[in-house]
Amino acid sequence: MKKVIYLIAFGLIICVVIGYLILLIRPFVYEQDTDSVKEVSGVEDKVHLKFWRNYGNSAENRAYAELIADFENEHPNIIIDMESIEYNNYEVKLRTDIVTGTGPDIMAIDSPYLALYANAGTLLPLDPYITEDVGIEDDFPEATIEGLKYEDKLYLMPIIESSIALYYNIHLFEEAGVSFPDKDPANPMTWEKTVEIAREVQNPEQGIYGIDPAQGFGGGEAPAYFKLPFFWQFGTNVLSPDASTASGYLDSPKAVKALQFYQDMYHKEVVATLELPSEAFEKNKLAMTVLGSWAITEFENNELLLGRDFGGVAPLPKAEQQVVPNGSWALGISATTKQPEEAWQFIRYITSYEAIKKYVTITKDVPARYSVAKDLPVFNEYPYNIFLEQAYNYSQNRPITPAYPDISKAIKKLFEDIGIANRDVKSSIDEAIETINNRLLEIE
Repeated sequence: MKKVIYLIAFGLIICVVIGYLILLIRPFVYEQDTDSVKEVSGVEDKVHLKFWRNYGNSAENRAYAELIADFENEHPNIIIDMESIEYNNYEVKLRTDIVTGTGPDIMAIDSPYLALYANAGTLLPLDPYITEDVGIEDDFPEATIEGLKYEDKLYLMPIIESSIALYYNIHLFEEAGVSFPDKDPANPMTWEKTVEIAREVQNPEQGIYGIDPAQGFGGGEAPAYFKLPFFWQFGTNVLSPDASTASGYLDSPKAVKALQFYQDMYHKEVVATLELPSEAFEKNKLAMTVLGSWAITEFENNELLLGRDFGGVAPLPKAEQQVVPNGSWALGISATTKQPEEAWQFIRYITSYEAIKKYVTITKDVPARYSVAKDLPVFNEYPYNIFLEQAYNYSQNRPITPAYPDISKAIKKLFEDIGIANRDVKSSIDEAIETINNRLLEIE
């Protein structure tokens, strides 16, 4: 009996000793295990950044996918969760989700809409992050950077610039015995000469039309983008320099002249038509059209080659002045992000020399950086030199104001009124001014 008691007592002592030893060594074991887990899983937790952009064409989508992969390889602690959203739904979704607090950390913004977001306090100013090596002062066109500022603060960084030009159908020109336009970016035809050529080349009996002067009457931002240059080319603007009123500008004699010229192309000269057949330019039913540089890649994807199938490219026609629209999608940081430093790392990378060079090599879009354009021969040769020279030397920003979305809609309606409905130009202008001025008063 005593032996049993001794054995039990001994066993209890052993258990107590083992338990005590476990308590002593447990912190050390736990620390070692934790370190082991850290070593296996990575040095630090990964940061996830939500990045929203408009869904582009196949080349743009491929470029972004490759650049994000490159960035993540160089920054293993940052994951970019990109969501591409259809253009028609993008603005509504972005504004809605920003209000509800479920928006992105990084967002692509169509540059003329910048002031709307900056004025609402939904974007971070980028000035605190800009250092001399970013190249803002010497590697980007001044007009490009000014279009990304609101109240003297920079809110977006650009990857590319945009430009439009006159595309002409060589087959229709040859059949009509008409000489091709000059390819010199600094020597555009006048609009009067363009209309004259359109009259010579068109053949309404055979369903051949002269020109689509500004991409018809579509939706979204395209109407303002393609049509605002008529005002600039005729030597005027839609708004005052301080963007406070349309009165005295949109109703100026030069503005009236520009709009009357546009209307006459449809209803007096009849070189433009309200309804074009599908793929009219590609199927030799349209002699001239105005498109962006991106159209060349889209044509090539459909096996239509410049100089063989769809003709050539010339500078955008001018009136009193040579002017094209600029502005494109650029990147900004949400004011509500919890990782502004990491978000800036991504934007800085995507807008760097190396990244822009890769992007435009894939897309053939005009690079926002001079240095990239200089180092890629394609942008110094026809036809891309036309878009580049125009964007760098003859471009203008759309009005920078929080009211711009409403101004864009008013311009769209104005051109529909005088183009589609053939309404009186001056009364149509008066209606547009009332709409625009009322909106400008609301934001004061």
